[in-house]
Amino acid sequence: MSQSPHIIVVDDEAPAREMVGDYLKMHGFTVTLCDGGKSLRAEIETKVPDLVVLDLNMPEEDGLSIIRDLKSRTNVPVIMLTATASPIDRVVGLELGADDYIAKPCELRELMARIRSVLRRSTPGKGVGVAEAAPAKSSKDHLVRFGTKWLDLEAQALRDDDGNEHPLTASEFGLLKVFAANPKRVLSRERLLELANARDAEAFDRAVDLRIMRIRRKIEPDPTRPMVIRTIRGGGYLFSPVAEKG
Repeated sequence: MSQSPHIIVVDDEAPAREMVGDYLKMHGFTVTLCDGGKSLRAEIETKVPDLVVLDLNMPEEDGLSIIRDLKSRTNVPVIMLTATASPIDRVVGLELGADDYIAKPCELRELMARIRSVLRRSTPGKGVGVAEAAPAKSSKDHLVRFGTKWLDLEAQALRDDDGNEHPLTASEFGLLKVFAANPKRVLSRERLLELANARDAEAFDRAVDLRIMRIRRKIEPDPTRPMVIRTIRGGGYLFSPVAEKG
């Protein structure tokens, strides 16, 4: 039997974190509850979880600074719990590397769907206990050249020519995967969101531009003059597979 994914729920309000924790345990996840950034860091020192559900609005240390710190030391997926009136926080959180968000008070079944979706994207090599297994891909076409790097679709990893891995969030991988499947085709932001299975276009729309800017820093020979993922005025973005020059 495959091990169930380990999720850390971070919320300063005990009733909220216990409610989410109990629901996730009921559905077969291993759950650890934390009341803030300090206890989260202590937990991660022991063992990095498969995913973190993080409340952004906490008095001791705000969620955005926790995400920044977390992403600087691990590549653990993060789902933000946000107050409905904070679209700026959502965009900033996504820019910092969070993988998804859900508004509080959250519908637990929707949170479960988001968790399963993020786990599917972020754990390609493992059997994701309660999530669905990824479909097998043919070994021939799982490597795609993106500028200075190679995208490994099976391992969901970005590597340079020496085989060094460069960190990639699940959402950045989602966009690169869409481009890999649609070379030389102009994709609007709406179409990118749709194909990448992004949930709420309201906050993700601007985040597409931010994510592509981050992706360009990783793959373009000159990020200030992008040639691999080009901006098409009024149209969206275009992936141009560039033949290597000898």
